[in-house]
Amino acid sequence: MVAYRNAESSDALAVMEFWAGAAEDSHRPPDSADAVLRLIDRDPQALILAVDNDVVVGSIIVGWDGWRCHLYRLAVAPSHRRQGIGRELVARAEARFASYGGTRADAMVLDDNEPAHRVWSTAGYAPQPEWSRWVKPL
Repeated sequence: MVAYRNAESSDALAVMEFWAGAAEDSHRPPDSADAVLRLIDRDPQALILAVDNDVVVGSIIVGWDGWRCHLYRLAVAPSHRRQGIGRELVARAEARFASYGGTRADAMVLDDNEPAHRVWSTAGYAPQPEWSRWVKPL
């Protein structure tokens, strides 16, 4: 049975292993366990996990900067896809935003990640063609 909870510091390495197998990661700098630990330390509710028998099978980062709602790193293990886990992770993220008074959420989705496009469309999200993402590695 899949359970949902906020990530803890002890989950950092498991999250990295999960993302290595379940998340599209070819278009950006690699993540690190240290970055996951900083995220959890800064905002203990930001990383929501789906866990099956103590194994991470889903994730979403729920970013709130006090102004906008941002979603990152929605991923579900291939063995657990099409079971509603992604939908539940998005719903939990949106509930967190609603509790803060957020009025609009955006999701970071790679242009060529077609399976992700279907998931986000089903959840009611759509691309905004008038926006582009400008990035500078730090």
